[in-house]
Amino acid sequence: MDTKPCTSGLSDDAVMITRVADRQWHALDDDLVVGRGYAKHRPDGRLFASIDAWHDAAFDRLAEAMLAALPAPLYTVVDEADVELTAGWQRAGFTIRRREWEYAVPTDPRITGLDEVLPPPGVTIVPAGQADEGLLRAVDRAIRDEVEATVGWHSMPAEVIPRPEGDTIIDPSKYAVAAASDHYLGLIRVVTVNRPRIGLVAVRAGEQRRGIARSLLAHALGTLHNSGFTEAWTEVHESNRPATALFEGIGARPMSSNLELVR
Repeated sequence: MDTKPCTSGLSDDAVMITRVADRQWHALDDDLVVGRGYAKHRPDGRLFASIDAWHDAAFDRLAEAMLAALPAPLYTVVDEADVELTAGWQRAGFTIRRREWEYAVPTDPRITGLDEVLPPPGVTIVPAGQADEGLLRAVDRAIRDEVEATVGWHSMPAEVIPRPEGDTIIDPSKYAVAAASDHYLGLIRVVTVNRPRIGLVAVRAGEQRRGIARSLLAHALGTLHNSGFTEAWTEVHESNRPATALFEGIGARPMSSNLELVR
């Protein structure tokens, strides 16, 4: 995980950078490790860098070595509240590409107001793990094409930007869907590892403003509430006003913001 550099204690001349493995570096001061850097590819094929250093000098030298060895474009993600870490990446030539707000979403239907929300006529909610994979992939592809043709898929949460082969469905069992008689109209993905996380809520363009997204949220949050979870989490791109309105309308609270930077 990235941590902010501290400004005292070292000079550039005191730091030695060594490459310890593929896409992994250490910063050394008299054989003491004072910083670590690494890079890895995310599922969408993009290369992300991370630096954990305790001094500006170590951070800057690691960044210099990594940039010399790694192909462009190179990305990183920081907590926007970490001003010093953001400044370190900007010293290395990175610029802000996107901002996402992280929301805490209540699951109690008495708080969300979703306790009496039902799907519109002719629409049913298929629970996670029960969706037809072929129809799921078809609606995912259709929604992706619609988004790409308008606001662009870059406005979607970072983790659902498609992998190189264009597939954004990683685990079909995590998706609940809104279904018509022979096709799907929308989907929601919830992943529970340490805490429940809503990775995506999306509805076909021609089916929006019918309450389908609220129905999907009502189902997903109600399922989490019945399983004992009081909150879920989600990220919303700052430019996505409909998603912001949807989540804030059910009592979701913005907790922090992340910046994605690129060089």
